[in-house]
Amino acid sequence: MQAFMDKDFLLNTPTARTLYHDVAAKCPIIDYHCHISPKEIWDDVRYENITQVWLGGDHYKWRLMRCAGVPEKYITGDASDYEKFCKWAEVVGKGIGNPLYHWSHLELRNFFGYQGALSAKTADEVWNLCNAKLQSAGYSVRGLINMSNVDTICTTDDPIDTLEWHQKLAGDKTFKTTVLPAWRPDKAMNLEKPEYLDYLAKLEAAAGMKIASFADLKKALAARMEYFAQNHCCLSDHGLNYVMYTPASGEEVEAIFAKRLNGGKVTEAEEAAFKTAFMLFVAKKYHEMHWTMQLHYGCRRDNNQPQYRKLGPDTGYDCINNYAPSSQTAAFLGALEEEGCLPQTILYSLNPNDNEAIDTICGCFQSDEAVSKVQHGSAWWFNDHFQGMTDQLVSLANLGYLAGFVGMLTDSRSFLSYPRHEYFRRILCRLLGQWVEDGMFPNDMELLSEIVRGVSYENAKKYFHFAKKEC
Repeated sequence: MQAFMDKDFLLNTPTARTLYHDVAAKCPIIDYHCHISPKEIWDDVRYENITQVWLGGDHYKWRLMRCAGVPEKYITGDASDYEKFCKWAEVVGKGIGNPLYHWSHLELRNFFGYQGALSAKTADEVWNLCNAKLQSAGYSVRGLINMSNVDTICTTDDPIDTLEWHQKLAGDKTFKTTVLPAWRPDKAMNLEKPEYLDYLAKLEAAAGMKIASFADLKKALAARMEYFAQNHCCLSDHGLNYVMYTPASGEEVEAIFAKRLNGGKVTEAEEAAFKTAFMLFVAKKYHEMHWTMQLHYGCRRDNNQPQYRKLGPDTGYDCINNYAPSSQTAAFLGALEEEGCLPQTILYSLNPNDNEAIDTICGCFQSDEAVSKVQHGSAWWFNDHFQGMTDQLVSLANLGYLAGFVGMLTDSRSFLSYPRHEYFRRILCRLLGQWVEDGMFPNDMELLSEIVRGVSYENAKKYFHFAKKEC
């Protein structure tokens, strides 16, 4: 029997162990999509206790606690931080098979040196250990990032954001991790939302112009994109229900936008036409500006409306959406390719059933502009567990070019989430090692090491045009 989560956790062959310990573990981390706060990095926040850094805003953990019947008081309510931690310890202690069990223990080992198993029985022991460490030198936000060997972080930023914290961090030569903004214009596109007109007023203020037409909206967005580019942004990110392609004439799109500006409610068909026009416009701008376009889709959000009204979005009430028409995704990318305006693109679906469709779509639009110009994004959200990551890697290897993959992201709001990269790398090395052990690939450690370094670090550096460090 293998020891619980020892140094060879998930590494079931000699080849896997060599690849992980000698290659993958030494590579810096590029976290090119996350939701952490650049202000907290600038302020170098020091958390009072483990609950604040571990449970605050983490809807992954909230969701598991709700599944275990924990009252909301101990999740997002007014219970003390200690009470919330104890409830989490009780739940995760029985979380067999859930990736949160592995992530939590990797975090306890990597940051706090705890080698035991968190449960109701050990809650006080872990609480006291972690809280003491959090008050010691090197355990502020920047210290946690430094401990994780993080090279580059890309946050998630709205077009109206000032980016002041990115500007301050860029000027701070004492902090070695690069923190870059990433453009997330969902609110500018989602004209069906009740708060859309209020948002447009904020975008007008940020862009310094009146938005009275779709043409004006495009000008305002272009101005803000230029501002983001001046602040070293090179990635966009879009959260979509699905990638749609419902082309309409310029006049039709202007009429739809005017209807919404005047307080009208758009139909589903009008919404699709507007969003298609919006996405075609921004994608062409990304190509012009040499940005990468990330498209996340396959999610149905805010399903529990009573809880949404109480807690707002991103609080653990989203699910996989089975509707993700590959024909429209292919048509959208094809329309951009027809005009020579297809940017580097990463496709992610929350539905694991879309893996093969994504890989075959990606294969239609590759070119020598970049290695794997159109990428199948990392298994994310409900898929970033052992089976989900393995399935995504196998599908990409079967139908695409695994050696060109840009690797893992955290998609996280926590500064303790970087061991997710370790989890991914262990699974990657396990998979490659097993193929070697089964005689499906030669035991060429030089070539295997090159592949592992690429997927763990170097491919992302090259793909996003970040400055490279050695690993």
